[in-house]
Amino acid sequence: MKEKRTDLALEVRESFPRNHVEVKGVVLEKHYCPEGKAQITTVQIKDDAGSKAMKKPKGTYITIESELMLQEEEDREPLLLCICGQLEKIIKDLKQKSVLIVGLGNREVTSDSLGPKMTEHLFITRHLEKELGETFMEKNEFGCVSAISPGVMAQTGIETEELLESIVKKTKPDLVIAVDALAARSVKRLCKTIQITDTGIAPGAGVGNRRKELNKKSLGVPVVAIGVPTVVDAETIIGDHLEHVLEKQGYSEQEIEQFICEILTSDTENVMVTPKNIDASVNRISRDLADVLNHCFQKKG
Repeated sequence: MKEKRTDLALEVRESFPRNHVEVKGVVLEKHYCPEGKAQITTVQIKDDAGSKAMKKPKGTYITIESELMLQEEEDREPLLLCICGQLEKIIKDLKQKSVLIVGLGNREVTSDSLGPKMTEHLFITRHLEKELGETFMEKNEFGCVSAISPGVMAQTGIETEELLESIVKKTKPDLVIAVDALAARSVKRLCKTIQITDTGIAPGAGVGNRRKELNKKSLGVPVVAIGVPTVVDAETIIGDHLEHVLEKQGYSEQEIEQFICEILTSDTENVMVTPKNIDASVNRISRDLADVLNHCFQKKG
């Protein structure tokens, strides 16, 4: 059966056979954050064997799942503090870093506009340091934060990696944080899941439009990626539903696979599905992620 598309390391790990308890070179840990009512899963890919099995770069992938992402603003605050705590775990001495925050995606496509909209709510301070000096920054406990939303190649004709390489060389941040919309394989995880990873990101990979990777090797500084799944492959939805129904009717695994392969055609190959309220969800999540980053890097503001 065709491999199901996902950007979430957790879902890749879940895709292994149920009796395959351990994957060599991959460590999985789970714990619960009671304040944020969140399930936190850490997948660590330790070596080349794990990277090959997972088809992902070596590094740490933290997945945070919580129904609070759908709740009112005042109810989400404990979750946002929980997310900030996980970000601080993956970035040592986070508050002492100068950071370039990158909002990846296409502002004109609602399900892909998470990154650009997030940058609108950030508290930017790099210019303040240049205008008012380090003493002002230290007195107000402001971190050095800059941001950009570079658009997509169809809009600019330039690879995002090429743009960011030039910006990093000129502005010399200690760290790049890239925020992007992701693809999941489970409808239940759409807009309710956040993945944080220290491995960087390949823009567009989840929807089959993979661009040059943004990572420490390509940009020269560490790259942390934060993503929220906003779309799921139509083939995955159809296949999972048919598999569930046919299993109940007693069909064998081979028969189910053959039937699904016959049902899925080229008409569904490049179709991505997003929730009907995606505009409200993206607006809410983009503000939440900006609040998390503002809290992590700024004492005030």
